[in-house]
Amino acid sequence: MKRLTCCLVWICLLLGTVAAQDKEVRLKIVQTSDIHGNYYPRDFIRQREAAGSLARVYSFVQQERAVYKDNLILLDNGDILQGQPAAYYYNYIDTLSPHLTAEMLNFMGYDACNMGNHDVETGRAVFDRWAAGCRAPVLGANIIDTATGKTHFKPYTVMERDGVKIAVLGMITPAIPVWLPENLWRGLRFDDMEATARKWMKIIREQERPDIVVGVFHAGQDAVLMGGKYRDNASLEVARNVPGFDIVLMGHDHTRECRKVRNVAGDSVLVIDPASNGVVVSNVDIRVTLRHGRVVAKRIDGVLTETGGYGVSEAFMQRFAPQYATVQEFVSKKIGRFTQTISTRPAYFGPSAFVDLIHTLQLAISGAEISLAAPLSYDTRIEAGDICVYDMFNLYKFENMLYTMRLSGKEVRDVLEMSYGLWTNRMTSPDDHLLQLRDNLRDGAVDKFAFKHPSFNFDSAAGIIYTVDVTKPEGQKVAILSMADGTPFDAERMYTVALNSYRGNGGGELLTKGAGIPHDALKERIIRSTDKDLRYYLMQYIEQKKLLEPRSLGQWKFIPEAWAQPASRRDYELLFGEVWK
Repeated sequence: MKRLTCCLVWICLLLGTVAAQDKEVRLKIVQTSDIHGNYYPRDFIRQREAAGSLARVYSFVQQERAVYKDNLILLDNGDILQGQPAAYYYNYIDTLSPHLTAEMLNFMGYDACNMGNHDVETGRAVFDRWAAGCRAPVLGANIIDTATGKTHFKPYTVMERDGVKIAVLGMITPAIPVWLPENLWRGLRFDDMEATARKWMKIIREQERPDIVVGVFHAGQDAVLMGGKYRDNASLEVARNVPGFDIVLMGHDHTRECRKVRNVAGDSVLVIDPASNGVVVSNVDIRVTLRHGRVVAKRIDGVLTETGGYGVSEAFMQRFAPQYATVQEFVSKKIGRFTQTISTRPAYFGPSAFVDLIHTLQLAISGAEISLAAPLSYDTRIEAGDICVYDMFNLYKFENMLYTMRLSGKEVRDVLEMSYGLWTNRMTSPDDHLLQLRDNLRDGAVDKFAFKHPSFNFDSAAGIIYTVDVTKPEGQKVAILSMADGTPFDAERMYTVALNSYRGNGGGELLTKGAGIPHDALKERIIRSTDKDLRYYLMQYIEQKKLLEPRSLGQWKFIPEAWAQPASRRDYELLFGEVWK
């Protein structure tokens, strides 16, 4: 009996010693993604308060740092340099001051940043200047310098917190060449994400021996092949197919996500995406148990945290008040007058003053015969009266160049066939929808995800007269009747066509999949490109004209009108929650 008692005492002492040697480390990872210039709680474009913003993110981060101290790791997942005028101003107008975005990331104490496609869109002079100003490393494992074969940015970074080693690998969607002109990223290439992850995971495991591996991928989760060879939105594929990741932080697709998936090795991987604009952050808790300095257990949980309840950081606003005033002064400059209010809402139902103004300006600036353009903002308007710089960000959302390209008449028609195929439903009765809408559309949607396909791919044309028969299938909807001046339209003739660089590089696949032009051949079709973004030239044009009378050109229509017009009114009310006036 004494011997049994002694054994039990010895076992208890041994277990107690082991337990005493165990150490639990708590870590917090906070991820922002797709901030799109939303640094301040101010929408400089619409001149009103903005949700989200880095100012609110910082309030949340500071509250969590009070608990986690240095064990809080703050990461950004790209698309931070484009969107609001605060980014535009320090990208292109004031190029001598320290870049505002870098200054803010330094102030907030970011530990690493990742590149996004809209960061590349700013051009190498801008994103290299920004990266040089960031104290935290900017990552890009699949962004390769073609001259050296090495990564242009650090592929990964390693940090140690309280005895736990964390490796962070950054990657970007490789589909950049499909969207952006080469002059913006010349000298670089963008490799496949899964192949890149396999390469660097082996190196990280062998050379760094980390306890936690985090993937920061500027790519969403619904993988698709772009341009016939670029795997876009491959984050989930990498999480599942490349063993070794504990967490995959996603971005790019502006879609909230937080769940665990199982990889091919049977391990659980947390995948999380905070959507956009700093309205939500990825909030990841990690508990690691160390025994004799080695990890014996780890638990990882994530939630999406709304930043709206944390208020605006006074310290942030005070530190960056001078730049705020500078941006507000820039966007408030008056450049002309519009005689009437224009809105994107009518653009989905026929010719509109909003999109036709873009067509008119593209034709005037380029001298082309035909213009292709889409509503780049889902739901926006510019009021009649004085037009300021901030209105130009409503009129034209992205920093695209203006291309003039050579397309045959048949190719123009095929582009429009694909566009209206994405845009319109095939009506089989007068009671059908005119537009292709999601099946689960709610009343008063006012939501860019109300359509089955992105509205920035709904190209219409100017310079030609045509009809779109919504009772016909895709490929048979568009009938081009003549040029706008009444001269015959020739399907075999080569025309000069004005369109933005996103479309001209194959974005939306209207030129490649629609018109059948090989992606590698698009470059040969470009006659000329502007050296500055289209918004710059639109502002110049309006300043020269002073007074503009935006109006619908009326160069196309949906038929049969007896079906299309009532369906337009019904779909308009469903989309926007109000009667079409």
